[in-house]
Amino acid sequence: MIDDFLSHLQVERRVSPHTLDGYRRDLESLSAWTDKYGPGDVKALRDGDIRAFVAAEHRRGLSPKSLQRRLSAVRSYFQWLLKHGHVVANPAAGVRAPKAPRKLPQVLDPDEAKALVEVPTDVPLGLRDRAMLELFYSSGLRLSELCALRWRDLHLDEGLVSVLGKGNKQRIVPVGSHARNALHEWRTDSGGTDDAPVFPGRGGGPISARAIQIRMRQLAQRQGLFKRVHPHLLRHSFASHVLESSGDLRGVQELLGHADISTTQIYTHLDFGHLAKVYDAAHPRARRKRGDGAA
Repeated sequence: MIDDFLSHLQVERRVSPHTLDGYRRDLESLSAWTDKYGPGDVKALRDGDIRAFVAAEHRRGLSPKSLQRRLSAVRSYFQWLLKHGHVVANPAAGVRAPKAPRKLPQVLDPDEAKALVEVPTDVPLGLRDRAMLELFYSSGLRLSELCALRWRDLHLDEGLVSVLGKGNKQRIVPVGSHARNALHEWRTDSGGTDDAPVFPGRGGGPISARAIQIRMRQLAQRQGLFKRVHPHLLRHSFASHVLESSGDLRGVQELLGHADISTTQIYTHLDFGHLAKVYDAAHPRARRKRGDGAA
């Protein structure tokens, strides 16, 4: 019966060979446990048997993540059996694997972030690199969002950037004064027009994600940082530093553009001024120095 299910996955659902092998291993483990400790027939298993199987696999050293995958395969198998009338219920439906501990993202502390973004500007591409890093850290942009950015998306006098995120969802994010100053200098030096990419690649089109990843790694080493520095690390650091200072989780979710902040229409009933105040008060590089009159 397991072979029939695997054939269904291969022919009708067209799963990859790798996925098919995973299902096979998971279900063979269930079958072996059933023969040794259970009723001998997988179709005769009940929810208590499935829980005992998961517990036995856990004692055997399987990680919570592996157990979740194994249990998912078992659920899918019983759902197929149920659909074809071989069982009257799915005994795995209500069984849950142990929760995997959430792996917290690595972040830079404020001093490390400052050391990274303050790259020298009197070297080739220095103004561009400074503007790129300051904007990443200032506004918590995704790598894809920064690559696609055009000068028309930046409203530096207002201190805002409009980005198109996942699922073509637009959001407006504050830009701190350090980033605005760096972007002003970069635009003056590069002569970028409104329709031009803020960070062009060799052919004049938007810079590639890979080019930014490589460049950030090089810059981090030059600045004496030997963590694994990548674009998303600055996004994590942005979120962490603002949240630590403000305690405003909702505001941080807005700034990051997470899934529950669906479209720009959200701003018709959210107080964006409140978000800007949260940002200005909390982000280490948002606040202007006294006497700084730059736009």
